[in-house]
Amino acid sequence: MDVQSKRQREKEMVGAMIALYCRKKHGTRKGLCPECEALLEYACRRSDCCPFMETKTFCSNCKVHCYRPEMRQKIREVMRFAGPRMLFVHPVAAVRHLIESRREKKRQESV
Repeated sequence: MDVQSKRQREKEMVGAMIALYCRKKHGTRKGLCPECEALLEYACRRSDCCPFMETKTFCSNCKVHCYRPEMRQKIREVMRFAGPRMLFVHPVAAVRHLIESRREKKRQESV
């Protein structure tokens, strides 16, 4: 998989997780509330600038934290909430993420 499609897949997954979070926590029906929209834009900009995209699976597996501390806290909150629920919303993507995350962790342990 090339870097551009990897970046796009990362953005789509983060976008789906933020949308799920926003819908359940902020009661949005369509689109995102301003706070979640700003978080998504920030996450996409970070993904676009990531120098490690070729070697990592997802931002959640990265050892270099390029998010500002307050944004890192917000994205962690979204991930904690939406991650388990993704099995019901996007089961294929959630299982793929789990498999790739474990594969990456094993790869890092063997290095």
